Amino acid sequence: MTTHPITTDRLLAAVAGGVRIVDLGRPLESGMPCSPNHPGFRMALVRRHGDMNRPDGGSAANEMFTMGGHVGTHIDALSHVSHNGLLHGGHSAARAQTGGRFSVHGIETVTPLIRRGLLLDVAAARSAEILPGGYGITAEDLATAAGDTEPGEGDVVLVHTGWGRHWPDPEAYLGTASGVPGLTEDAARWLAERRIRAVGADTTAVERIPPGQGHRVMPVHRILLVDHGIHIIEHLDLTALAAERPAPFTFVAVPLPIVGGTGSPVRPLALFAEEAP
Repeated sequence: MTTHPITTDRLLAAVAGGVRIVDLGRPLESGMPCSPNHPGFRMALVRRHGDMNRPDGGSAANEMFTMGGHVGTHIDALSHVSHNGLLHGGHSAARAQTGGRFSVHGIETVTPLIRRGLLLDVAAARSAEILPGGYGITAEDLATAAGDTEPGEGDVVLVHTGWGRHWPDPEAYLGTASGVPGLTEDAARWLAERRIRAVGADTTAVERIPPGQGHRVMPVHRILLVDHGIHIIEHLDLTALAAERPAPFTFVAVPLPIVGGTGSPVRPLALFAEEAP
């Protein structure tokens, strides 16, 4: 398998010259957009300063939060989707989920992603700030956005639709009435043919959501997760990254090792080495 390792020399050069970071994750807060299929994020302070004061005058506060594994910026494990009762690799979904957690393809099996990242700015390629609701991104769209830099084996591909600009308005962002732009089946197969490691987007599902239909069927999830073992990263913030029109970069994301889980929050980063002055 072709990989894109960061050699010791390159790493030392990057540290010496400085590394610039672009944060691709969304902040976690109550009321943020969340698919109706998942329990949303909630947080409350369970101890406040002054509830208990130590003899030396010190005090502490802490919180409790709850959320689903597919809330906010997150990555899907291969156990997230089955087709005709089977997970990726032909594993029985019913057997694998016995006991309340997955015995195969849990999110804890997903190793940290430190890969070459590519941004495919489909919105810019179509001379738009935001793709229309329900727009289906085709393989041709991806190829046009890629230009001379096609995805390769092991890459992480991020698809910019501009839809993330709706994030402050949960109703508009979820696009129940308008639909949400995203990958079509032939675009998913185009990516799969290039044997990428993961694909992400600035939308709720990465794949196209037709107007008025919600998440009724999810064929792209089946193609990527079940058929090809390609992870999906949803709810990315790609606005700042797209503004740079970057060359390939180093993508970093580390899932939480939730044993038997189907997904995990992540805080993805795009890393750029800067030359020393």
